[in-house]
Amino acid sequence: MRERLEYWLVVSVARVLGWMPRGVARLWAGLLAFTVYWVFGRLRRVGERNLEMALPHVAAPERNRILRGVYTHLGWQLVEFCRMTRYTPENSQNWMRTEGLEHYVAAQARGKGVLVITGHLGAWELSSFYHSMMGYPMGMVIRRLDNRRLDAFVNGIRCLHGNYVLHKDDFGRGLLTAMRSGGTVGILMDTNMTPPQGEFVKFFGIPACTATGLAHVARKTGAAVLPGFMLWEPVKKRYVLHFGPEVAIPHTDDVASDILAGTQLCTSAIESWIRLYPDQWLWIHRRWKTRPAGEPPLY
Repeated sequence: MRERLEYWLVVSVARVLGWMPRGVARLWAGLLAFTVYWVFGRLRRVGERNLEMALPHVAAPERNRILRGVYTHLGWQLVEFCRMTRYTPENSQNWMRTEGLEHYVAAQARGKGVLVITGHLGAWELSSFYHSMMGYPMGMVIRRLDNRRLDAFVNGIRCLHGNYVLHKDDFGRGLLTAMRSGGTVGILMDTNMTPPQGEFVKFFGIPACTATGLAHVARKTGAAVLPGFMLWEPVKKRYVLHFGPEVAIPHTDDVASDILAGTQLCTSAIESWIRLYPDQWLWIHRRWKTRPAGEPPLY
């Protein structure tokens, strides 16, 4: 009964926001984001702590502005997700575009697959959807939602233009298959992990336990690795799907060293994009929760 109620509520909200004029929907989403910012103090405190650790040189008022922006962009992403069923290549051309597509096309042309490093930055749900809508379907590594009806609803939207999902609890084989067939898979690589799935690399100068699977697969298959993020450009007033230059994963006789170095390179690439768009990253996630042995907790 609870599962059905959750499904009904989410689908109802999605339909209402999806058919509202964008400006009105963004206003409602902004009010919701403002409410969440003030009501859920624990999340706000996590964001404040993260910004204090990662950007100590930034003055407190600016850090507060960045954190409020995070909630605004989360609200906007909710609106975009609810509207995705209405988007076509024609009606989205003044609202969305791609830059750096040549990096992706060159990587795909090698025929060994493409691993897109991405994260909870900008409109991550919109990025893979838009890429597929423009003729480049891809796989997405995601976590199953506990509500299976809701999981099917969300994935149905994600996969409208040929995308497909690889679930985190069983994605290794599918990921290797996709690379060997020359496919593309996007991996959110900016969440806290625990050993042995993760290793510690520097993220904003702080050791962060980070998934190593992407580096393993890239080294094993020769797949190209490049960053990709859908970011709101306030001056242009549109979303831009940015593809950065390829990240070269080391391939020496020392496998463990290659994996660690490759994971660091990928993490540094994500950090560089977050520094450019700090108010669009998910600072309310406890990214540094897992600590090296002997270190005290940071939260």
